[in-house]
Amino acid sequence: MKKKSREYAFFCQSCGHVETKWCGKCPSCFTWNSMVEEKFTQNQTKLDIVDHKPQSITTIEHLNKTRISTHLEELDKVLGGGLVLGSVTLIGGEPGAGKSTLLQMCSANLAKAGKRVLYISAEESAQQIRLSAERLDGLYENLFLLCQTDLDLALAQAQDFKPDFLVIDSVQTVSCSSLESAAGSVAQIREVTAKAVHFAKDFGIPTFLVGHVTKDGNIAGPRLLEHMVDTVLYFEQSRNDHYRMLRAHKNRFGSTNEIGLFEMSSKGLISIKNPSAFFLAERPKDKPGSAVFCTIEGTRPLLVEIQALATESLFGNPRRTCVGIDTNRVCIIAAILEKHARINLSRMDLFVSVVGGIDIDDPALDLALALAIASSVKNISLPFNLVALGELGLSGEIRSVFRINERLKEAYRLGFDSAVIPKSADLTLDSAMKTKALSNIQEAIKLFMV
Repeated sequence: MKKKSREYAFFCQSCGHVETKWCGKCPSCFTWNSMVEEKFTQNQTKLDIVDHKPQSITTIEHLNKTRISTHLEELDKVLGGGLVLGSVTLIGGEPGAGKSTLLQMCSANLAKAGKRVLYISAEESAQQIRLSAERLDGLYENLFLLCQTDLDLALAQAQDFKPDFLVIDSVQTVSCSSLESAAGSVAQIREVTAKAVHFAKDFGIPTFLVGHVTKDGNIAGPRLLEHMVDTVLYFEQSRNDHYRMLRAHKNRFGSTNEIGLFEMSSKGLISIKNPSAFFLAERPKDKPGSAVFCTIEGTRPLLVEIQALATESLFGNPRRTCVGIDTNRVCIIAAILEKHARINLSRMDLFVSVVGGIDIDDPALDLALALAIASSVKNISLPFNLVALGELGLSGEIRSVFRINERLKEAYRLGFDSAVIPKSADLTLDSAMKTKALSNIQEAIKLFMV
């Protein structure tokens, strides 16, 4: 009796590991209850190695560095300057974050510039995409739609069409006919991605893949999926759903330190060219409990406002309620203020928030947070044009922070003419900004709260 060509196997939904029998915990990534039974096909996509021979690195043709602009400034910045021929970019994010909106705007811009764009959709009908294009002002003759769930048929038509830019929305909803498993399974996701990558490399077409995310915020499918593509982008939403942040978690053609900021509007995503002014637009004047500091998001300095409210506690255990800042960090700063600045917070509730919906884990916020809390307790407002930078040690010392010159330069550009900085900071900035170098939190409290 001949052995069947297709057999059942158990695939890990997290890492793609394969086992012949079910097990409660994946032996590779140690994730519990991640093994799912699927049909395993031996005849899967393989690289064509017949004509591939070893080459000296000096004889290999130089890659053209010319990039194609998407005409979306923030997207180009995250990609490293634009699209690279043959590159494959995977973009993920929560439902409603704006993945399809961003790619439809990018496709419309490229079509407007004369590029032939093919948008393959397995989730929406052509009429639905047309409605979105009307809202986004993206009706151009060079933008072509293909609603197809079979990737093999879609890529066959794409090969005849020869587009300059390709979008597949999404890798979890298209499938390959060579596999019997359902769309969205580990085997299908891996095969779909492999075929899309091979197609993009063979024909030199910049390709975008849309990926769904799990409840943990990771792109659905094995981690192998992210290793197969050139660039991995994540769309992150703010807490108040007011703006979107695009981050590069992997980029073979650029830096992963860049971020892009967008604001969602009825006309689509709008690039925020001056995010610092955006976050400080409604900052109150001469109000206690408010302080400003400059964080670093990627390579971009960003000014944000920290607000603190201290009220007498009505219960035995005072509350520490924090939004956008780690609660443990706030408790440490409160302990430092009570121990070294003689500010009694043991019977006071503290409410701390980063304005604008952004989450901060930069240690440079410590000094601004401490001054905001002290300002609320003593009911004394800080100078409106003051920016505070510094990390606080448990002994009350103010420690230096990285890239302080870039932070001060951004603050001065937005009209801040005075700053409180660590005494150990290495300043090379030549500007009219007045800086006050302090060594501990006691000096800072004495300077502004007396």
